[in-house]
Amino acid sequence: MQAQGILVVLTAVYLGILIGVGIYVSRAPKTPKGGFLTEYYLGGRSLNGFLLAMTLVATYTSASSFLGGPGTAYNQGLGWVLLSVIQLPSMYLTLGVLGKRLAIMGRKIEAVTVIDFIRERYDNNKLVTVSSAIFIIFFLLAAVAAQFLGGAILFQSVTGYSYVLCLVFFTAVVMVYVTLGGFMAVALNDAFNGVMMFIGTVVLLAATIKIGGGLPALMTKVAAVDPQLITPFGRDHFISIPWISSFWILVCIGILGLPQNAVRSMAFKDSAAVHQAIVIGTLVVGMLMLGMHLVGVLARALVQPVANSDMTIPLLAIQLLHPVVAAFVLAAPLAAIMSTVDSQLIYIAGTIVKDLYLNYINPSAPEDTIKKISRGCTIVLSLLILGLAIRPPSMIVWLNLFAFGGLQAAFFFPLVGGLYWKRANTNGALASQLSGVMAFIGLTAKMPRPLGLHPIVPSLAISLCAFVLVSLATPEPKTETIKKFWGCP
Repeated sequence: MQAQGILVVLTAVYLGILIGVGIYVSRAPKTPKGGFLTEYYLGGRSLNGFLLAMTLVATYTSASSFLGGPGTAYNQGLGWVLLSVIQLPSMYLTLGVLGKRLAIMGRKIEAVTVIDFIRERYDNNKLVTVSSAIFIIFFLLAAVAAQFLGGAILFQSVTGYSYVLCLVFFTAVVMVYVTLGGFMAVALNDAFNGVMMFIGTVVLLAATIKIGGGLPALMTKVAAVDPQLITPFGRDHFISIPWISSFWILVCIGILGLPQNAVRSMAFKDSAAVHQAIVIGTLVVGMLMLGMHLVGVLARALVQPVANSDMTIPLLAIQLLHPVVAAFVLAAPLAAIMSTVDSQLIYIAGTIVKDLYLNYINPSAPEDTIKKISRGCTIVLSLLILGLAIRPPSMIVWLNLFAFGGLQAAFFFPLVGGLYWKRANTNGALASQLSGVMAFIGLTAKMPRPLGLHPIVPSLAISLCAFVLVSLATPEPKTETIKKFWGCP
């Protein structure tokens, strides 16, 4: 009980810091350049390199990276570690391909969300705007539900309380600091959480190797459990070559289609911040993915088989480490969960308030009304996701990957193509979204490994064909749209 009490107290201190940041930001004097919306949803476009890197890392890494992913590595071995490090170029791709151009366009058209960009780029078409908002809300709700699930599981492992009670507590903490502080509170907490994730990963990896008698001894024990765990293909060839190749799309290249990541490309201060963020973000992501997934494999030699593999990391930390060290280490997955939840939650709220309410319901709403609706929307969304997470699926990683794939199928080509291809038009964007999402959902339900691939690969191929063919077969974009984005017809 003494050890559990230490864990609970230290976890409470950590959560108190997050809430304190939200209160501080809500009370700090502000001079927003673009009004409440720009401040609340983009932090006034003022992020430096470190904040930009950490908020991107924290948004991208999640419960899947610290609970579901290592849990799958526990079951499948080193092949899943190989799969996880595919994510190494993610920061470079997001900021290098989307970063500067999306930021320039965002400032030019005063965009606060990615849908602002899509609406302006595709001739202010209402159908494209509304469909984009629906896809964001649907798939991000699934993604956030996965994070709420992970947070509740982590609290449960620390406190021993029931899953539902832990879920309610987790929801309350997130709801308070996101509602109060908005994007800047999210970014500051992401920076704090990013540091916690990095240090926690290093500490857990080092402690696991030391307690296990060194890496060679641990790998020998893992091989004795099942020789397939030290092959690139996992148990029963679960990780086939076509399937792992698909993950270059799903968790690396395809992240260009994630709106919650893309919007951070609109929030940095200057070009120097982008260059710094690419370097810092790449180093941190590399350590997090390699370190935590490798720990998942090594845990096979130290932790008895667990009923729910998502519990692998919490069980390893609690069983092997001193309570103070365990609490510090468990702050890493908790930080990943918190930072992903806050980023996705604020983005869903922005989609509802900015892209739907202000565009089509009440365009002339006064700022006080916008403030109340924005914060009220965050509260309602938190409670809705709480309801969705009460009866969770067994593995976080699959729910998270489903949300990733759906968003990529909807946004990859309308977003990237819209930035770089003048001929892309409204009909092409709409056809790309609808065909990509329907293909992804249909294949996921009926044919989860078409030709040995992940469903995202054929879904994006279908989306690309629809995007190009329909754009070429229908009228060009309006001349004023081309002038707005390229400066010439």
